[in-house]
Amino acid sequence: MYDFYGKESVGDNVRGLYSDLLNCWCRETCAAGMRDDWSEENPTLGQCSITSFLVQDIMGGRVFGIPLPSGGFHCYNVVGGVRFDLTSEQFGKKAAELDYTDRYEQSREVHFADADKKRRYELLKQLYAEYRKNGKRDE
Repeated sequence: MYDFYGKESVGDNVRGLYSDLLNCWCRETCAAGMRDDWSEENPTLGQCSITSFLVQDIMGGRVFGIPLPSGGFHCYNVVGGVRFDLTSEQFGKKAAELDYTDRYEQSREVHFADADKKRRYELLKQLYAEYRKNGKRDE
């Protein structure tokens, strides 16, 4: 069930958060340019920055980014010295090629200057709160 980067280093709190997010990620929270490819079989697709900043809200820590050939960054978290990436599964086998070197700290101010990304983050935050409250997403 848990196949994200860093899964062997995290505690049950992170595994539980991942399980909760599996019930929250959806096409509407996916990055606009990837929405057509989003599926329930690949729920982490296009969710990295909004997920990383939500994790930071919940657990603290820092958000870093891996430069992508297409431009931009793929975001992940470092909390209490533990590095993990709840959305690494979107890359399939290519996830092993990602360089998780904490060089490029990411800023929510920069990411959320993009109005759509800010909207998607707020939606994910809402869906997560609803799921935690009700044990399911409100439809």
